[in-house]
Amino acid sequence: MQLTKNFIKAKNPCASGYKWFLRNRNGHGEYQEILDALVAEGRIEDACWLLDHFGPTDTVLTVDTLDVDNIVYAGTIVVRRSANAEGLLRAGAGIKISGGMRAGKSIVAGADIECAASISCGGDIVAGGDIHAGWGVQSDENLRCKGELRVQWDVEVANDLDVGRNLRAGKGVSAGGRLRCGEGIRSGGDVRAGGELIADCGIQAAGSIVAGASLDVGWGLAAGGDISADGTIKSGEGIVAGGVIQPGSGHAIYAGLRVRLDAWEVAARVLAASRPEGLISGYWAADEAYA
Repeated sequence: MQLTKNFIKAKNPCASGYKWFLRNRNGHGEYQEILDALVAEGRIEDACWLLDHFGPTDTVLTVDTLDVDNIVYAGTIVVRRSANAEGLLRAGAGIKISGGMRAGKSIVAGADIECAASISCGGDIVAGGDIHAGWGVQSDENLRCKGELRVQWDVEVANDLDVGRNLRAGKGVSAGGRLRCGEGIRSGGDVRAGGELIADCGIQAAGSIVAGASLDVGWGLAAGGDISADGTIKSGEGIVAGGVIQPGSGHAIYAGLRVRLDAWEVAARVLAASRPEGLISGYWAADEAYA
């Protein structure tokens, strides 16, 4: 794709970036070459602006290994081994890594991120599609994924975790801030959020489910351990815990919020080691309570 000065000017660029384009590219140039030149001169924000405004391409960059300070590529990045960026690793389309992937500042893909090993980032991880990792995913800031997040090990996010579809983790899920999932969460360990924990469908965890604020799911809650929150616990269907169910001080538990009254006993069951204090709605299965 060839970019001209009139094409660029129509997008209302900043004065500094536009002057750079006129001075260094003579007012025209090939899209990816301009991105590469901006990155080479340390104008990372300008490169990101260009990609944001002109979008992805169907080109593919395929390399054995990737070891760079920063990269902004308009198409898909494919790496046969491992990928490392000291700063930004960004693709306008997808990122596919056959080994591990690490970035010091952020990892951004306009489509899917696929990694055969672990994904580690010192900043945000953002995907316009799915994120799949053969091992774990770790972010020192936020993780936003419009599609599905699926890993074999742990998901560890220092701040907010936002997943558009299902979240599946072979081990645990931990977010220091809010955890929001557009479908359901399934974890082979704990599911923990430092803030609100929200899932439009249900949450199933082999360990405990813990929220630092309110806990709200559209379907049911099931945990092998405790279910606790520092706020209200709301469930569209039933709640089952191998341990206790504990809302925050002064807050209550509401189960069966999406269940017809004539199906209360079947679909709004509340089961735990002991009857929870603050249980406002839901069918308490006293005869089946865990010892």
